[in-house]
Amino acid sequence: MTTWVFLRGLAREARHWGDFPARFRATCGGDILVPDLPGNGRLWAETSPTRVEDMVEACRHRLREQGKVPPYYLLGLSMGGMVAVAWARWHSEECLGAVLINTSLRPHGRFHERLRPGAMTALLRMSATGGVERERAILELTSARAAELRHVLSDWSDWARECPVSRGNALRQLFAAARFSAPEKPEAPLLILAGARDRMVHPACSRRLAHAWNTDFALHPTAGHDLPLDDGDWVANEVRNWLARGV
Repeated sequence: MTTWVFLRGLAREARHWGDFPARFRATCGGDILVPDLPGNGRLWAETSPTRVEDMVEACRHRLREQGKVPPYYLLGLSMGGMVAVAWARWHSEECLGAVLINTSLRPHGRFHERLRPGAMTALLRMSATGGVERERAILELTSARAAELRHVLSDWSDWARECPVSRGNALRQLFAAARFSAPEKPEAPLLILAGARDRMVHPACSRRLAHAWNTDFALHPTAGHDLPLDDGDWVANEVRNWLARGV
């Protein structure tokens, strides 16, 4: 059976995928693994690495400890996309293909595109709040459907209390993402997806990366940064069509 590894972004955890893994499995099949990166989720007490490459090694080690052996397909959102790129590049024998969602890599994204000015302001404001208000601010930043999706806030707030990401770990992750530069194009097939209404990372970053690497690209016309939350069925269908093309 095909195995997928889903990788979340900055200060988010496995549970933030919501019902997307089930939707994805119904469309594409396969076994889906949703590991947390160090410092997030069930690993909240660990220190987050300041290098994306070390995040890769932490994931690889943990999956092998659990008996989940490669090869895998990788699907990464935002910083998770950077982890997927590094994994596919430096451990190509473990990667059958990778889907990158609303990610950004130097030099294919300018500084103000990789973290849009409004997003930086919002992140700084969030650091001074907590509870439901903080999670509401995150939802409004990452979703183009925030008003419709307010029902997620109760769960998000509960998870933040259970597994609190420290300010230090969030800053370490942000530093790792900011310093990560694109390696040479991975050997594995790639699909790059972006949301046109992403308020956190400009979709030009994904489009430019797809052009530079001459790889498949699709733009959702109305979705935001958390594309699997805004329209998980669209993501799953794009992946299914990509796989059907024989990648």
